[in-house]
Amino acid sequence: MSDLEFLLFILPSVIALVLIFNNVIKKSKQNTLNLPPGNMGWPFIGETIGYLKPYSATTIGEFMEQHISRYGKIYKSNLFGGPTIVSADAGLNKFILQNEGRLFESSYPSSIGGILGKWSMLVLVGDMHRDMRIISLNFLSNARLKTHLLPEVEKQTLLVLSSWKDNSTFCAQDEAKKFTFNLMAKNIMSLDPGKPETEELKKEYITFMKGVVSAPLNFPGTAYRKALKSRSIILKFIEQKMEERIGKMGKGVENLDDDDLLGWVLKHSDLSKEQILDLVLSLLFAGHETSSVSIALAIYFLQGCPKAVQQLRAVNFEDYISDFLKVINETLRFGNVVRFLHRKAIKDVKYQGYDIPRGWKVLPVVAAVHLDPSHFDQPHHFNPWRWQSKNRARAKLPKGVEITGAQSTSGSPSSSTTGATMSNNYMPFGGGPRLCAGSELAKLEMAIFIHHLVLNFHWELADDTDQAFAFPFVDFPKGLSIKVHRHTL
Repeated sequence: MSDLEFLLFILPSVIALVLIFNNVIKKSKQNTLNLPPGNMGWPFIGETIGYLKPYSATTIGEFMEQHISRYGKIYKSNLFGGPTIVSADAGLNKFILQNEGRLFESSYPSSIGGILGKWSMLVLVGDMHRDMRIISLNFLSNARLKTHLLPEVEKQTLLVLSSWKDNSTFCAQDEAKKFTFNLMAKNIMSLDPGKPETEELKKEYITFMKGVVSAPLNFPGTAYRKALKSRSIILKFIEQKMEERIGKMGKGVENLDDDDLLGWVLKHSDLSKEQILDLVLSLLFAGHETSSVSIALAIYFLQGCPKAVQQLRAVNFEDYISDFLKVINETLRFGNVVRFLHRKAIKDVKYQGYDIPRGWKVLPVVAAVHLDPSHFDQPHHFNPWRWQSKNRARAKLPKGVEITGAQSTSGSPSSSTTGATMSNNYMPFGGGPRLCAGSELAKLEMAIFIHHLVLNFHWELADDTDQAFAFPFVDFPKGLSIKVHRHTL
């Protein structure tokens, strides 16, 4: 036997011994740590299948309920391909988010980066995430919300609602998605609703979205593979628009129109083409999906709370802002569009006696805190009035934002807002350095859309069994079918 043949013969055995040795070392190290209690589940897949099993969006699901009951609010598991600390503890969740970049960092599955792009704000960490976030925050500043985005939000709202016929039945979720897609397409790339190129982009985007929320199986015929193809088509579309803008820059950057995000980024940043493409795609995704689900949830919850609808129709301008902020807060608390966040420990961490080893995934489950009776009284009831305490910090719409159609007692619109209380344990937009850059726009969209909805329509569920489910993304599988009746106040 030659030396090469001998090497090839023993190599598999050597690799196996190394892997076994490493596994023994890891287990030995874990035995010296005070890890939270829990169950690591099956080899490789762990407990991921059980964790992702669909359940009612107004609950935390059977998996979480059983694990919290058995192990407490902090437990270990094996999820998304690795050892994981799951937190339903409000204190630990805040600790994780406030120590972003120091002890923890974003750690979404690689399939998310593959479909949203490596420059997506969702997957970026460190300085690059900070820079991208600053660009987004500048574009979504309070001044721009008032001068550019508010009129467009109202315009797109009225465009959708004007198409609703009296005594008609349709899927409210589809209408909410139509509204948010048209709004984002207009404000990101100045695309007009209903135009052929806008509708073609929407078609590809729908395919793209189905892949984002599907199993990451990159095989022919799968939703994920189709989404990757649609991603490529969407990026080519954005790149074409970008090249048209760059052509205009021959006359100088100062002459470039920066009313939309694409123009803003080209004029006010030095990002590469690839970075701009991923940023635009990720903001189209974030601005469309979460906002449309939030609006659908508000429609769903309000139809079961006629007192809240009646109050929104009857109050003056100042009280309207206050009352609607209560509805926004309660919708996001009860519906939990973003249910948990993906993080990992970048250093060995101790928390309340527990060890969180470096390299382990950490999942702060926001929904579990929002639905915890120790933090929110009767958490499984939709109760906007829980947010009216005068003893806590108040939530506000962006400074200077006004909503037309509601009258101030002084006879003119007021920019001041009194409002709903914010609990320290309320984190629908995350927290820390990764607090959602579009949170103010999302609240504005909800406020304007529901404002005009309650002023112009009564509505009821067309199917009493229709409800939101967590997959873990929140969705109405039946589309939230409603019957509307037009009225004029």
